[in-house]
Amino acid sequence: MKVKVLSRSHMQYMRETKHDIHKVERNYSPNLHPFETNREYKRAINAVKIDRMFAKPFMSSLEGHSDIVQTLAKHPTKLSTLLSGAANGEIKVWDISDGKCLKAITAHNSIVRNICVPLHGNYFFSVDDSNIKQWSFDHIYNTSTHSSQALQPMNTLISKTVIHGMDIQRNKPFLMTCGEKVDLWEESRPQPLRTYRWGVDSVNCIKFNPIETDLCIGAASDRSLQIYDIRKSEPLRKVVLNMRTNNIAWNPMEAFVFTAANEDSDLYTFDMRNLKAALQVHKDHVSAVIDVDYSPTGKEIVSGSYDKTIRIFGTESGRSRDVYHTKRMQRLTSVVWTADNKYIISASDEMDIRVWKAFASEKLGFKTFREQSTFDYQNKLMEKYANHPEVKRIARHRHVPKHVVQSSKEKRLMVSAEKRKESNRRLHSKPGTIGFVSERTKAIVSEEK
Repeated sequence: MKVKVLSRSHMQYMRETKHDIHKVERNYSPNLHPFETNREYKRAINAVKIDRMFAKPFMSSLEGHSDIVQTLAKHPTKLSTLLSGAANGEIKVWDISDGKCLKAITAHNSIVRNICVPLHGNYFFSVDDSNIKQWSFDHIYNTSTHSSQALQPMNTLISKTVIHGMDIQRNKPFLMTCGEKVDLWEESRPQPLRTYRWGVDSVNCIKFNPIETDLCIGAASDRSLQIYDIRKSEPLRKVVLNMRTNNIAWNPMEAFVFTAANEDSDLYTFDMRNLKAALQVHKDHVSAVIDVDYSPTGKEIVSGSYDKTIRIFGTESGRSRDVYHTKRMQRLTSVVWTADNKYIISASDEMDIRVWKAFASEKLGFKTFREQSTFDYQNKLMEKYANHPEVKRIARHRHVPKHVVQSSKEKRLMVSAEKRKESNRRLHSKPGTIGFVSERTKAIVSEEK
């Protein structure tokens, strides 16, 4: 005869301390839980409502500039250090965590076009219309903010032509400037090492690739994007778009992918190995996109536009997941995504620098294990029911300024009229004479090598 005896270990149900949570035995059989989907759907509705209720992205503002803030640059090794250059030639070094200006430098006599910091972070470069100046961080940290002695640059390089933009190579002492021509500089040499030209138009923006560090790309006033390799004496490739590109950003995780902020209110993500079609077209802005930057993870991009809004896009999404704006914020001039992936910093025409949360409803600071578990569960619920009409409606709803609403309506009317015209032309033409043009190739005019 066999006798079966129940055997339980007290370790399976006893708590080590009175502060521990009791273990709850659950049977996940669907027969025992017929209303599980209904409960989860209701929780998803509540989660997305709470997410929108707590969406308060604005953190603080950094005030002190007396002219338009033209450019922003982040320090590669110090998360809280930010540099800003204004249209009156002034450069300020900020401590974001305290919201204070560490040092104000009267660096140039005209607009600060760009500020670049090498990877080691010991010094930085600033450029105006013709002068490239090198500044030491040691001198900035060792002198007080109100010191009467003017800070002097470590070195100055003078260009013979007008400069519109500049960037620095990540791990070598090379600078690239653009304007009437594209020049390659070595940090300690007074003359450029090499000069690039492709056509007669000026180049208004240039950016080094952070991974393949010998590659860089420039945006010219003839609406083209030009790819350079500093190991060669001639440019590599060129693609011409319908309208001019204002700024470019490389994906920090994918070496061949870059995004162009265009004058036609859209952003275009390309793979430099195939420029015949864009990987993705990011729409939602209603005016020219001025600046763009990638998140450190390479999964999202942030853009600042002439329509006074900041938008955040997924790299594979054609529509923005969030839009930031304030009543006093004017047209954006620069946007930067901080290296810890938590904040976005923007500069605009009204001389102010604003700090935003990268995720509008995220709780900052310390989170207990139970809090983090709750947030993770709510995020998974919103992700699972993201395409349900009610959840989607609540998650997508945003209040935007009146001029953006009106411009969006006008833009939709123009696009629908253009599609209707094309459809009528195709309907009344010989079959096959008028083909369908993809949205990802519509903005591309030509490609040259």
